[in-house]
Amino acid sequence: MIGLFLASVTLGLLVWAVQLVGSAVQTRMEDEPAAPPARERVFTVNVVLAETSSEIPVLESFGEIASRRTLELRAAEAGRIVALAEGFEDGGAVRAGETLVRLDPADTQSAVLRAQSDLDDARAEARDAARGLELASDELAAAREQAELRARAADRQVDLAGRGVGTAAATETAELAASAARQAVLVRRQALAQGEARIDQAASAITRFEIALAEARRRLADTIVTAPFDGTLSAPAVVEGGLVTANERLADLIDPEDLEVSFRLSTAQYARLLDEAGQIMKAEIRVTLDVSGIGIEARGRITRTAAAAGEGQTGRLVFATLDSTAGFRPGDFVTVQVQEPELDGVIRLPASAVDAAGGLLLLGAQDRLEAAEVEILRKQGDDVLVRGEIAGREVVQSRSPLLGAGITVKPLRTGAAPELPEMVELTEERRAKLVAFIEGNERMPEEAKVRMLARLAEPQVPAQMIARLESRMGS
Repeated sequence: MIGLFLASVTLGLLVWAVQLVGSAVQTRMEDEPAAPPARERVFTVNVVLAETSSEIPVLESFGEIASRRTLELRAAEAGRIVALAEGFEDGGAVRAGETLVRLDPADTQSAVLRAQSDLDDARAEARDAARGLELASDELAAAREQAELRARAADRQVDLAGRGVGTAAATETAELAASAARQAVLVRRQALAQGEARIDQAASAITRFEIALAEARRRLADTIVTAPFDGTLSAPAVVEGGLVTANERLADLIDPEDLEVSFRLSTAQYARLLDEAGQIMKAEIRVTLDVSGIGIEARGRITRTAAAAGEGQTGRLVFATLDSTAGFRPGDFVTVQVQEPELDGVIRLPASAVDAAGGLLLLGAQDRLEAAEVEILRKQGDDVLVRGEIAGREVVQSRSPLLGAGITVKPLRTGAAPELPEMVELTEERRAKLVAFIEGNERMPEEAKVRMLARLAEPQVPAQMIARLESRMGS
């Protein structure tokens, strides 16, 4: 009975415990959790002051350097190259009038001599024709005198026959003699005409041979190729002793002092550089060539635009001359910065402060953010030029998805004085230990050693540098 009683009591206690646990769990699940008091989150942001000013926008593009005077040297005549200039090589500098290439002149010299000989023969023929014309003229004069005498004799015989003194036979003989004299005059006139024609033919031959002589001399001069202007040779294609054909390319001659840059602008950028007459302004430019981190710069001015946009191209191709060409070579790929007309009443802000639609956040009352919109005029590197009713307001420097209108922020204003590094005074013993450590460090570059020793020689030394050195020393 006692065992049965203890078992019943134990079972009852277990049931009661299960009921207590279940009731506690149900009560816990039905009760609302006690939430902690709400606390507004505050973000720290950098703000800048929006100030209006006059700005000169700078338009940036990429272009290529080219020479305004580039000439292909070509052979005017075929032949063998017998001499080349000493500087006839890629990059060789030449002067105006310097002989660059000389071809074998044997054939052209022979042609000049033959043309000169033909001209001498033509001139001799002209002199002979002039003498023959003079003789033909004298013979014509003599024939005319004889014809006149024969005519008077015939008239006298006719007169005598009319008076009954002369005979008919004598009259007929005199008339036949007069007719023969007139025929002789015609023959002499024909000889004179032939002499004049011979003169004209001789003059024509002289002119023809003079042209042939000039052409032969020109061909002889073409065997020598000279530099028409001061410049630099590029890509020579011939060697001494080689055979060249007519119009074969010998090399390119480039003027390295007369350079220009060509760069392409979008239609919108090009429109901003037009004046009231619709012509492109002679705006100033700055050209930069990045050579291993060292920028070579030159200034210039826009001169013209291309006549056509170009097949498959957009925008406009613009050309500008350079004031200085030191360090530049044709073919260089450069950065071009063009100064646009000045804009008044604009505000310069970081590009991260404005979104694509022109929205930004302003610092309002009780450090809460306010949304505003501005007009984006230009993008200038990491900055933008905007226009809007935000002058004198503080703008959030960098937008974030976590920021929006109505959020409380903690502003950090730019322009605060930077904190100066902490400086300490060293004892002579401490300074000597540091100097000995630096001088004995073989892994430290010499420039760094010189710089640190110079700082240690000063009365006060930055505490950060001292701490870094002592940490390496193990102290």
